[in-house]
Amino acid sequence: MLALGLVLNTLGIGLFCWAIFAIAVYALPFFVALSIGMTALQTGTGVVAALLIGTAGGARTLVLGQIAVAVTRSLALRIAIATTFAVPAAVAGYHVVFALSPIGVPSLAWREVFACLGAVCIGLTSWMRLFVLAETRPFEPGGVVESTS
Repeated sequence: MLALGLVLNTLGIGLFCWAIFAIAVYALPFFVALSIGMTALQTGTGVVAALLIGTAGGARTLVLGQIAVAVTRSLALRIAIATTFAVPAAVAGYHVVFALSPIGVPSLAWREVFACLGAVCIGLTSWMRLFVLAETRPFEPGGVVESTS
């Protein structure tokens, strides 16, 4: 039973780490959706309407960010857009790692060090996922891209 517990704990921690890195790029859309939804709720809309408005705002933020990175030809502008998405992911990564670090690290100084390293890793992962994986395509007349083969 002890061996099974260790294996399942290791798999659970691995799954949790994978989830953090997989959803890091969605930190900015989540923050936007939460802000829009809370604003809508405070202005008098119902709970269901606020959820729908917030979800639509967050989805729109993600789609517009990915389109902007893919369409923009300026490298500086692409870096700025990707950084805009990476900074909230880094902040969220810092807080996740800092909250989980007391499990294995008793020293506050080392917890801060690990939290900063986690923020850098998660922020860079989010930046790379948005910046590198966005394919840029040239615009052609009529919206058709000709095949080179």
